[in-house]
Amino acid sequence: MIRITKIFTFETAHVLYNYDGKCKNMHGHSYKLFVTVKGKPINDLENPKNGMVVDFGDIKAIVKAEIVDVWDHAVLINGVSPHREMGEELENKGQKVIYCNFQPTCENMLYAIAAKIKSKLPADISLAYLKLHETENSYGEWFAEDNQ
Repeated sequence: MIRITKIFTFETAHVLYNYDGKCKNMHGHSYKLFVTVKGKPINDLENPKNGMVVDFGDIKAIVKAEIVDVWDHAVLINGVSPHREMGEELENKGQKVIYCNFQPTCENMLYAIAAKIKSKLPADISLAYLKLHETENSYGEWFAEDNQ
């Protein structure tokens, strides 16, 4: 098995309902997402992807469509909380709002990212690892072996 990693960046704001710290106010982050997949390199001289587990461009297309293009420059709001009203006000003012069915913490965002990516990967490729930097020195990790 070989693991390959592609790195992505996106800008997203979030608001954490009922949080008791400084970050209770809406704020944004420059997220950095590491996506690691694993599989066996193709061993077929006639295949244009010979020697690759998967084309980095294919990983880029999946993550861009499922995460980056959706979440970039948006506000993530817990849609099952009273913050939904705030989201609706922001939408009415032309803002891009994404309603989550979870508290939009780094940890829960990793679960959502994993589910979205896993559903789009080819059958012979599996998601092995995710790392999501919320700041330069704060991040969460998702490991496939911990989520079987």
